[in-house]
Amino acid sequence: MTEYLPLLIVGAIIGVFSAIFLVAYGIAKRQKDASDDARNMPDREIIRRLMQYAKPYRKRFAGIFFLMLVSIVYDLVSPLLVGHIEETVKDSFALSYLFSMVAVYAGILIVSMVCTYLQAMLLQKTGQKILSAIRQDVFTHIESLSHEQLNQIPVGKLVTRVSNDPNAISYMFTNILVTLVKNVLLIFGVLGAMLLLNYALTLMVLCFVPFVVLFTVIFRKFSRKAHRGVNDATTDINTYLSENLSGIKITQIFNREDRKLEEFLAKSDTLKKAKQARMLVFGIFRPMVYMLYISSVMCLFYVGSKGYIGGLNFFGQTLTSGVIVTFYMYISKFFEPIQALAEQFDMLQRSFAAAEKIFTVMDIVPEITDAADAVELDGIRGEIEFRDVWFAYKPGEWVLKGVSFHVLPRQTVAFVGATGSGKTTILSLICRNYNIQKGQILIDGTDIQKIKISSLRRHFGQMLQDVFLFSGDIRGNILLREEGVPDEEVMAACRYVNADSFIHKLERGLDEPVRERGNNFSAGQRQLLSFARTIIHKPSVIILDEATANIDTETELLIQDSLEKIKNIGTMLIVAHRLSTIQHADNIIVLQDGVITEQGDHQTLLHQKGQYYRLYTLQFNKQQLMGKF
Repeated sequence: MTEYLPLLIVGAIIGVFSAIFLVAYGIAKRQKDASDDARNMPDREIIRRLMQYAKPYRKRFAGIFFLMLVSIVYDLVSPLLVGHIEETVKDSFALSYLFSMVAVYAGILIVSMVCTYLQAMLLQKTGQKILSAIRQDVFTHIESLSHEQLNQIPVGKLVTRVSNDPNAISYMFTNILVTLVKNVLLIFGVLGAMLLLNYALTLMVLCFVPFVVLFTVIFRKFSRKAHRGVNDATTDINTYLSENLSGIKITQIFNREDRKLEEFLAKSDTLKKAKQARMLVFGIFRPMVYMLYISSVMCLFYVGSKGYIGGLNFFGQTLTSGVIVTFYMYISKFFEPIQALAEQFDMLQRSFAAAEKIFTVMDIVPEITDAADAVELDGIRGEIEFRDVWFAYKPGEWVLKGVSFHVLPRQTVAFVGATGSGKTTILSLICRNYNIQKGQILIDGTDIQKIKISSLRRHFGQMLQDVFLFSGDIRGNILLREEGVPDEEVMAACRYVNADSFIHKLERGLDEPVRERGNNFSAGQRQLLSFARTIIHKPSVIILDEATANIDTETELLIQDSLEKIKNIGTMLIVAHRLSTIQHADNIIVLQDGVITEQGDHQTLLHQKGQYYRLYTLQFNKQQLMGKF
């Protein structure tokens, strides 16, 4: 038994390491965070949902699988050929056979390389198509969420879900899955070849397999948690950057650069530690597998030298130099895919962690959806009615309390009142940005909850106080990527709202670049562009929410002229603190604490000397005082 003493020593070393890993696993399992469990998605569920994206490319994957099988042939046959060549070298009279074996080896190698190249190209093309589909689905789903739901999710988190996370999933389709299958098949193929060649040596190699399985199970637990930590830290830092870069002017105004830098460095340090933890997990696992590989090679050389040099009969089977060389190559090809599996398993866990984040967002059920019997509106007259409408953003905190009013087609109706009285809320409810809790909102006599959302909003044009312009050019911001509208029609809309007054002065006209959020245009110019954007889409109902606030006097005159023209298009709903802009409205509705206190035209409300009269007098006196100075 002394000749097998080195084998016993190797086994003892492996046993010690296994015991350490088991203890570590037990501790980690006891310390597992309950909140982490709550957001765990089973791997089988993640795989099932990801495979839905792979289904349309079944034929491509079948072709890739065939190419993979051809490339595996080289890995299985090459050790046998090398072993035969080694035996042939002993015979000086077998040169022609030697050359033929080398030619066969070269031929198999070339075929394997060609198949590997074709496989890689197909995988990349297919993976990018799947990646595009995932991104599109995530973005489309985010667009379907209500305003309330979007307000609850940080922008940086959504950006990470659409940009970073799909990249991790893409690597799974372009590399991991096929290579994973290839390596598994290669492992079983190598084992089969080794069994046919020498079952005794194969059994010796199989003694190391339980330890590989053990290390893999432990690695899986730590790896998934480490990847989730990196994803959380990445989302956190992206959210922070999105918010603070948007508000960097405020940071500079209040001289808070140093404080913001400290906060950023803290979040960056958290991300660094999360990545270090992931590297540590991977850095322990792969060397352990490599240790098993070296141990098996040591055992092979020890047993081989005893059998070949010392004449030891190893379990009734004789060992030749060709068998030893072949087995050495097979052991390398057996542990090489296992070592690769470590890296692939690491990437697979990264992909699963990213997919879990994406599916968490996609599992958010949109609060506002079309009813099963929702109808499509080809056109509307613009009649709007609120019937005892109650609404609250938070349960129990009513913003509107039994609001009822009736707007006739092509009427101009204004809403006035103190901040928080519910004016803007009414406009949001008409477009169904939120669902009401009680009552009814009717458009041309039809409950808006029975109208398809896209159809309803298509007939509304909204002009808000804070105009949002997208990066691009003026034309794109007016058309919002609608195709087929000639420039003449675009400029006609611009002339209608007086936006041509500054567009003609620009060097490139409609092609003038628009920087982020339109910061290369004044507030008045942005507002005129929003008017043109509204007019070009020919709405039946026009909504103006503080559209004339914070505008200089010269631009206000242009906007007032534009408003007079826009009134002829359809029904107009206006929210304005400047009461001078709504004096000619057909009906003025005064709100206080979510309740309509009075309504009527300008002169009627002044004669009543109620809340509107007080607001108007206060504003008029203020303007007079400002005029004296």
